Amino acid sequence: MKDKWGRTIDYLRLSLTDRCNLRCRYCMPEALASVGHEAVLRYEEMQLICRAALALGINRFKITGGEPLVRKGAVPFMQALKAMEGVRSVTLTTNGLLLSDALPDLVRMGIDGINISLDSLDAVQYAELTGGGQLSVVLAALEAAAASGVNVKVNAVLLAETKDQILPLAALARKFPVDVRFIELMPIGYGTTLKGLTEEEALLILRRSYPDLAATDERRGNGPASYYRSQFLQGRIGFIAANTHGFCSSCNRLRLTSTGFLKPCLCYDDGVDLRAIVRSGKGADEIDQDLQRVMAEAIYEKPAKHCFAEQNRISEHKTMNQIGG
Repeated sequence: MKDKWGRTIDYLRLSLTDRCNLRCRYCMPEALASVGHEAVLRYEEMQLICRAALALGINRFKITGGEPLVRKGAVPFMQALKAMEGVRSVTLTTNGLLLSDALPDLVRMGIDGINISLDSLDAVQYAELTGGGQLSVVLAALEAAAASGVNVKVNAVLLAETKDQILPLAALARKFPVDVRFIELMPIGYGTTLKGLTEEEALLILRRSYPDLAATDERRGNGPASYYRSQFLQGRIGFIAANTHGFCSSCNRLRLTSTGFLKPCLCYDDGVDLRAIVRSGKGADEIDQDLQRVMAEAIYEKPAKHCFAEQNRISEHKTMNQIGG
């Protein structure tokens, strides 16, 4: 389906939970109160929403959190979603701590991609950034995932304090057939309290070691990343630079929080409560019709662009784990 700006909306980021086994500094650095279990969508409720989404042409799904793998039944849910008629891809974003155990089942179900969040290859710094995460566990999972043949991406947030980690992280694309993507810090939640780096600053550093780094117009996933190639790398270097290189004109995504709130744009606290519809007590056909109607309205009214450059206009003040990564 197209919104009123003519963009095709075919991608849904679906949060399974706001809970996480890490306390990353830019996401949820303290023990925030989690929403009650009764407030979180049940898997069958998520399936109802995904069926309605498919009817509207949304056929690419990213499973997020919090940390999605902390929720019991996450992999069977992804398998059921992958099996739905019309689904083109199901991918996962994870911090990697629970990935090794889940990986065999993810491979068997045919997961289309795994994104691993990793901001530093310094074990001490990694533990400080994540509130105690164990780097060796994540690296073991990354290596296993790359060896499995699954499409693997490493996501690293560009922080001023991890500037010296840009080259070590990029070297993962030399060692493994993975893409390493650098993400400009979003001015949302705790991200407003930290200093980030820009794509240009990171490129200056990268080109010291990879002078042949060249932009490519390859599409290597469902999202907005732009990519660079080098003869020295097996994978690609990518950037998601929402702050300095806005990609709103080609945005194709919606977000669904774990509590069933559908967000057309990360920047604004606007959206639709789908949980109320799936719990309305109506029959399945009527629920499906209601879901399609309100989702179609939300898609059509999707904002033309975000407002990250204008802090006073940002109306979304929840933390990233609450929104859905």
